[in-house]
Amino acid sequence: MAGADFNGAPDIDHLNTRVQRELSDWMNWIKTEIGFDGWRFDFAKGYSPDITKLYMRNTRPEFAVGEIWNPLSYGSDGKPNYDQDGHRRELTEWVKAVGGSATAFDFTTKGILQAALVEGELWRLKDSNGGPPGMIGLVPENAVTFVDNHDTGSTQKHWPFPSDKVMQRYVYILTHPGFPSIIYDHFFDWGLKEEISKLAMIRIKNGIRASSTVRILASDPDLYVAAIDDKIIAKIGPRYEAGHLVPTNFRIATCGNDYVVWEKQ
Repeated sequence: MAGADFNGAPDIDHLNTRVQRELSDWMNWIKTEIGFDGWRFDFAKGYSPDITKLYMRNTRPEFAVGEIWNPLSYGSDGKPNYDQDGHRRELTEWVKAVGGSATAFDFTTKGILQAALVEGELWRLKDSNGGPPGMIGLVPENAVTFVDNHDTGSTQKHWPFPSDKVMQRYVYILTHPGFPSIIYDHFFDWGLKEEISKLAMIRIKNGIRASSTVRILASDPDLYVAAIDDKIIAKIGPRYEAGHLVPTNFRIATCGNDYVVWEKQ
């Protein structure tokens, strides 16, 4: 039941029943006394999914997300391979192992979209079955999508999303299924509050949910277009000739540098 090692934190024996009991008591205390609604299981591969399942059962949070950050598979050219199915299935298997009620950060989607935008290879955004290639293409209701977090971006910058592509990334996660998350830095420090807020309101207005359906209309090197629940259509990429893919009863809801979102009238 041991997990991966991490030198930045002490080892805790989660198989010890006293540890399980006291940690569960503390988690329930911060729920009832402090007002926490859910948990983020940091470095969740550092302990068995059975342990996460135990704490989920003992504390019953409203929401929980696990961090399972494994590297993508890469080819001899140094780029991520097109097929990252094994990577995303590691995430879905973890969710299944902890009981199915938790979510996981969709690192697969982050890595694929990052490569697609940096390399001008938006064809990566459609898998071999015609759907989204990340975790949201398998179990979107258990996937938390993101642009960057405190590890990948912010002050640590271990795997930052290119700054000139950030809004295209937000267009993707705020129009697509999964649970999108917004990092404080982008919203408050980067001057993107207005653009991100527009996208969030479009999502809310049109009832886009974690389990919404995606129909990919184009996935070319310089153009990606997808219809979500047939209520909104999102376009990212530098090519502007995408109007032929958009029905006449859709109108532009917002647009910006290399992105457009339409909504059904």
